[in-house]
Amino acid sequence: MNIMRYMKDTMKLFLLFLLCTSLFYFGLRAMEVEYQNYHRYDPPEGKAVKVIQQEQHDWFDRLSIFFRIGE
Repeated sequence: MNIMRYMKDTMKLFLLFLLCTSLFYFGLRAMEVEYQNYHRYDPPEGKAVKVIQQEQHDWFDRLSIFFRIGE
């Protein structure tokens, strides 16, 4: 009788673990689907202003800057 009770408790614990693991897995899948179509780098709308201006350097100047400051 004691073995049957132990097996029943073990089965309950296993089912609880399976349920929690499945809930966690499907929750992660739902979040992945939600953020898969999220366009993070869409062009800005409205009165957006470009923050940085790229300057044109020749390759020797860029190499010099790279060696001096690692940029």
